[in-house]
Amino acid sequence: MAVITGTLASGARPRSMASPLRHVDWVLVGTVLAIASLGLLMIFSATRGNDATADTSYLARQATFASLGIVVMTVVASVDYRRVRDVLGPLYVGSLVLLVAVLTPLGSESKGAQAWFAFGPFQVQPSELAKIVLVAVLAHRLAVARGELDARGLAVALGLAGVPMALILLQPDLGTVLVFVAITLGMVLVGGARPRHLATLLVLGAIGTGAILHSNLLAEYQKDRLTTFLDPGSDLRGTTYNVDQAQIAIGSGGWTGQGLFEGSQTRGGRVPEQQTDFIFTVVGEELGFLGAGTLLALYGVLLWRVWRAAQLARDLFGTLLCVGVLSMLVFQVFQNVGMAMGIMPVTGIPLPLMSYGGSSTIATFVAIGLVLDVHMRRFV
Repeated sequence: MAVITGTLASGARPRSMASPLRHVDWVLVGTVLAIASLGLLMIFSATRGNDATADTSYLARQATFASLGIVVMTVVASVDYRRVRDVLGPLYVGSLVLLVAVLTPLGSESKGAQAWFAFGPFQVQPSELAKIVLVAVLAHRLAVARGELDARGLAVALGLAGVPMALILLQPDLGTVLVFVAITLGMVLVGGARPRHLATLLVLGAIGTGAILHSNLLAEYQKDRLTTFLDPGSDLRGTTYNVDQAQIAIGSGGWTGQGLFEGSQTRGGRVPEQQTDFIFTVVGEELGFLGAGTLLALYGVLLWRVWRAAQLARDLFGTLLCVGVLSMLVFQVFQNVGMAMGIMPVTGIPLPLMSYGGSSTIATFVAIGLVLDVHMRRFV
């Protein structure tokens, strides 16, 4: 008895307490599965067509993506996150190679951007997976600084983020670049950047955004989507049509919605890209304010559990991994929902775990797997 008491007093923990499986965040797992399940329903509603010949192809593919994502999430969570540092170099270089390759004839163009590799009916978007690689790379680099980031360390971090951002901008995909910006800002803030560093970054970001909007990187319709939300009356090309239809769909839902699979805008196919960019409109129209509020509450729980994992992490590397994932999710949820409501520009950013798309879905599950990993190993 004396030996056991002495061991515990010295700070060691019993093997049962240190076992990672004892510390799975089941609240986080349940919330992720709930959002993904609702996403399947909303995607089916947005793509089913008429009642006589309901199309289930999108539902089947998204169910496959989600199932694969759950498997990948489990695998990622089962491997100690600290071992990721051993392969960060190859992962980072590999992500850059893919981002370069997608700009060659190997990549395929869709909706004005050359951002995918096509494999039959499936498409792989390397920038989605590059987001997760960036989170891990920045987490390691900032952890080395031990919370005291100087100008040189900040420049290195920005350089690591800037290379993939420049390649993605060449596609061009400004929406994904903005996600990279959100990840970088969130991580350097927690990683020890000083107020003057952040002020400089904001100024550079504003200058960069203005330069992009006045360059030839983006097509005119892409520029209009980014600016006309500030003044819808100035829309001369009809680029606010998507947002107008989205607002009609959300507004027609009222408090309780028109009923599952009964949304008039959804059934009529009036909201373009409804299964991807504007999936939130299906929730608002068919499930109403209460359904949309429930979805946002689920996202609130998801973000809370990620933040909690960051606070409980055993080391700074684990904390920064969770902060990177948190920054990515916060920005994507706010931007996508705001876009559907007409208070944010149309950028094509998917709603995590809800929007149709294999790369985005699997990347999000990988990110959640990292958070689970950090939470499970906070005692070992």
